[in-house]
Amino acid sequence: MAKPAPEAKIIMMRAVGGEVASAATLAPKVGPLGMSPKKIGEDIAKATADWKGLKVTVKLTVINRQATVEMVPASSSLVMKALDEPVRNRKEEKNVVHDGNITLDQVIEIARTMRERSLARELSGTVREILGTCFSIGCTVNGEHPRELSLKIKNGEVPIPAE
Repeated sequence: MAKPAPEAKIIMMRAVGGEVASAATLAPKVGPLGMSPKKIGEDIAKATADWKGLKVTVKLTVINRQATVEMVPASSSLVMKALDEPVRNRKEEKNVVHDGNITLDQVIEIARTMRERSLARELSGTVREILGTCFSIGCTVNGEHPRELSLKIKNGEVPIPAE
């Protein structure tokens, strides 16, 4: 009798880029699937090495006890990466103010990356979503407050490409 096709289990979780997640947090998620939390933690650290120090969402796809790690970009992580801030020690530096400045072109690129996960009908709506993220992080866009720029986009004063 033939074995049934293996089904894929998908696990979504937040992890700090470039760091090995503690086995205690991974064990309840991957333990029941018969996998080593330590090995999965190392795989996540390897896959998120270029996002060092930033919180990122990771998608684990498990087939036949083999896990593949995939990065799922979040708008806050993409904006933080665009700010190009130095890597901080999370245990010692708390409540960091992100008062950098990014360009509107960078915001549009981030919006294009996030387009398929956005609920907006047009790219300009997605750009405004990213501007809201910039506002919550505390950075400026083109030296302007993100809320002012969002209003200008809504009123049609600042043109945004169609796609």
